[in-house]
Amino acid sequence: MTTGRRILAVVAVSLGAASCRRPEPQPSPTIRLVDLYRPAAAAQQAAPARSAARTEWRFDGPAPRLEKNAATWGWTAFDGVSGLAVRNGHLVGRATTAMPMLHLARSPGFEEHEAIHAIEVRLKVSAGRTMAVKLDRSKEIDRDQILDGARNFGWDFTGPVNAGDVQTQTLRSQFLEATADSRNIFLRPTDAPGATFEIESVRIITRREHLEGVASGLGWQGLSEVYKETLVSRAPEALRFEVTLPSRPVLDLAVGTVEDAPVRFHVSVDAGGGGGKDLLRRTVTRPLRWEPVPLDLSPWAGRKVTLALAVEADQPGAIGFWGAPTIRSLGAMPAATTAAAALPRPQGVILVWMDTLRRDHLSAYGYRRPTTPVLAGLAGEGVRFDDCIGQATWTKVATPSLFTSLYPSAHGVHDFMDRLPSSAHTLAESYREAGYATLSLSSILFTGRFSNLHQGFEEVHEGTSLPDQASSKTAREYVDRLLPWLEAHRETPFFVFLHVSDPHDPYKPAPPYDTMWADPSKSEEHERRGKELRKTITDPLLRNMGSAVPTREDLVKARLDPEAYVGYDRDWYDGSIRGMDAELGRLAERLRDLGLDRRTVVVFTGDHGEEFLDHGRMLHGQSVYGELNHMALVFWGPGTIPAGAAVEATVQTIDLMPTLLELSRLPGPPGLQGRSLVPLLAGARAGGAGAVHADGSGWTERPAITEKAVTVDNGSPPPRDTEAVSVVLQGYKLIHHTKRPAGAPEFELFDHRRDPLDGTDVAAQHPEVVERLKRELDAWRKTVSASRLKPDTEGTAALSTEEQERLRALGYVQ
Repeated sequence: MTTGRRILAVVAVSLGAASCRRPEPQPSPTIRLVDLYRPAAAAQQAAPARSAARTEWRFDGPAPRLEKNAATWGWTAFDGVSGLAVRNGHLVGRATTAMPMLHLARSPGFEEHEAIHAIEVRLKVSAGRTMAVKLDRSKEIDRDQILDGARNFGWDFTGPVNAGDVQTQTLRSQFLEATADSRNIFLRPTDAPGATFEIESVRIITRREHLEGVASGLGWQGLSEVYKETLVSRAPEALRFEVTLPSRPVLDLAVGTVEDAPVRFHVSVDAGGGGGKDLLRRTVTRPLRWEPVPLDLSPWAGRKVTLALAVEADQPGAIGFWGAPTIRSLGAMPAATTAAAALPRPQGVILVWMDTLRRDHLSAYGYRRPTTPVLAGLAGEGVRFDDCIGQATWTKVATPSLFTSLYPSAHGVHDFMDRLPSSAHTLAESYREAGYATLSLSSILFTGRFSNLHQGFEEVHEGTSLPDQASSKTAREYVDRLLPWLEAHRETPFFVFLHVSDPHDPYKPAPPYDTMWADPSKSEEHERRGKELRKTITDPLLRNMGSAVPTREDLVKARLDPEAYVGYDRDWYDGSIRGMDAELGRLAERLRDLGLDRRTVVVFTGDHGEEFLDHGRMLHGQSVYGELNHMALVFWGPGTIPAGAAVEATVQTIDLMPTLLELSRLPGPPGLQGRSLVPLLAGARAGGAGAVHADGSGWTERPAITEKAVTVDNGSPPPRDTEAVSVVLQGYKLIHHTKRPAGAPEFELFDHRRDPLDGTDVAAQHPEVVERLKRELDAWRKTVSASRLKPDTEGTAALSTEEQERLRALGYVQ
C-alpha cells in the first residue's frame, strides 16, 4: 500500500480556538503530523496575502524606454511572424509557419534563482490548438541552436489554445524552470500557419507568488528546491494535535516562509490541568529557506498531550510552512515485523547511487588507475559483488527499478516524460511506513518528483537546489548537506538515498582532479575541438549535452582521431570518479566519528555505465552491452556486514530492495521481482565467498535481465527506434535485438565471464546456448507482462476522494 493509500491515523485537528475531538491514537515511536492532519478540519481564517510585485508585460500603457524595439515593447519577431506591432493595447501579428516565435530579451529581474510555477498568457488567436514558451539564459542568442532546440526538444511550457474570444491560458512545465533561465523568452502564440494573434499580457508566476496563494493544509512544498512533506498555515491559524507521546520524544521539525515580512512560529504543549507550555517562539525573516527547529518533548514522555502549532504575522494571511513535523522516539527502533535475519539489524541505511559509473574504471575492481582508493578500502571491510547486472542503462529507467524491485516492463517507465505510477510501492515508502526518517539527495530531475520518485521521502533535495546547474559534480555539496542531517538523526532509524553524478558528462572535474590524468596543456584544445565537433553531430540531444558526445562516425567526419579525442574525455572521467571517491570518504569518516558506522549499512552501486566508443558510441542508454549494465556493488557496515569477501554469483539491481528490507526486518510488498542477497552476505561471513546461507540453504542462480525500449522523446538517448533485452545466466550473455537496423544480427552471444564488455560474438559457436537462453527470455517475458503496474488513469479510480486528494497534495498524482 502506498503512502497516500494507507488508512490515516485519527487525530483532533483544529484552527484557532476550534476543537474537534476524535478517538485517541495508539502510542507509536514515530508520529507524523502530516499523516494525522485532516483537510476537512482546515477552515481558512484569513485570506492569502498577495504580493504586489508581478513580472508581467502588458501592451495597454506607454511604451517602455528601450533603445531598441520600443514600438513593440521589446518583443521581436524571431521566426515565422509577420506584421508585429502594438495596436489597441495588444501585441498583434500573423503566423507565417507552424512554429511562429516571438522573442523578448530581458534586462533586470531574472537574476535570482527562483523556481517558475507557471506562465500566464492572455490572448486571442484566429486558429490553432497549442501555444508554448521556451526560456533561455544565454547572453548571446544562437539562432540555429534555439530553433533546433524548439524543433527537437519541445518547449518548456505548453498548453492548449482555442480560436475565438480572448482567453487566459496558464502554461505549466514538467521541469523545474527558474527565473535565472528567463533572460530570453520565446513565445509561440499558436501552431497554425496563417493564424493571427492578439496578445494582451504575458506574466511569469514564480513559485513564491504561487505559494502566497495556496490554501492551508497538506502539501509537498519546496523552499529553494528543497522539498518536504508540509503543513501549510496562514496567520493567525493554529493546528492542534492530540497525541500520546512515546519514550524520549522529540519533535523533528523545520519551519519556513515565502514572506519578506517577519513570520512568527509558535509551538506549545498542553498536558491538561490548565495552560500550556511554550516550546518554540521563532521569528523567520529570511524567506525561501528551511530552518530546522528540533524540540525536546521528554518531560511529557508517555503522556497524552495536545500540541499546538501556530503562525502569527502582522499581516493576516501571511503564510508559514511546517516542514515534515514528526515526533520521534530517540534510541527506539521500530518493531521488527519479520523473523530475525542471518545478520544484525542496522539502525540506518544509506544507499549511494553513483551515476554513470563503469565498474571496469574502479580500482576497487582492479582498474589500473587508483580511481577509488576509498571504495577499495570500504570493500575490504565489507562485501564486494563482482557480477551485478543493472536493469536499464540510463537513470530515468534504472532508478524506478531500484526503488520498486521491478523490471522496467513491469513499472512502465521507459521514456523521458514517463512517471512511476502512484500505485507502485517504493523502498522509501517501506521505510517511511516503518517509522524511519527518510531523505533523498537527488542530483538530476530523473530521480526526483519529475519521475514521481519522491514517494515515501519526508525530504527531497532536487537537483535544481544545487548551486552550479551547469556542473555534474554533486558529491561534495550533497555530502556537506548530509553530514549535519546524520548528526541530527544519530539516535533515530533512518534511510538515505544519496544520488551523486560526478562521473556524468560534462566530464571535466574540479581541481585537482582535472589534471590528475589529463594533460593540462591539451585541455583548451580539447574543449575547442568539442565546440567544433558539435557542428558534425547529427542527433540533437548529443549535440547539446554538457560535453560533446559524438559517435565514431561523427569523429571520423570531423577528421579527428577517435581514440585520442575520447581518451581525453576518459582521463577527465577517471578524475571525476576520484573526486567523488574522496567525498564518499568524508561520509564514511563522519559515520565513524558519530559512532554510526557499526549501526549503519551503506550500499555503493551505480545506475549504469558509460560508453567510450566500445561499440561505436558515447554516452549511455543506447544499448545493453557490458560497459553500460555491468555494475559495481559494495556493502559496507562493520556492525552488520562481514568483512573482506567477494561474491562471484550473478545478482541484479532489483535485488537491493528486498535485501535492505530483510536486513531491516521489514516486510517487502507483494510482487517484488528481485530477491534478497542476505543469504550471500551471510555466506560471505561464513567464509564461503557468498555461496551458502548461514542456515544451510543454498543460492540458485537465475536470469539477470537488462532492457532497452523504443522511445519517442528527444530527451531519451539515441538510437530511439531500437529495442533490445539481454539475459545473463550460467556464464553467458544473450542479447535479443528485437528492433534493430537493417543487417544487424537478431541475437548476439557473449562469454560473460571472460568477455564482460561484450566484444566477441560467439553465437555461431554455441547455438545450443542461444536456444536455451532464448527460452529463458520467453519465460521472463510472460511473467513480466502479467505484472505491469496500471497507470494512474486506471489505478486511482478505486480510491476514495480523500485518498485521491492526498495523493495530489503530495504530488504523487498529477
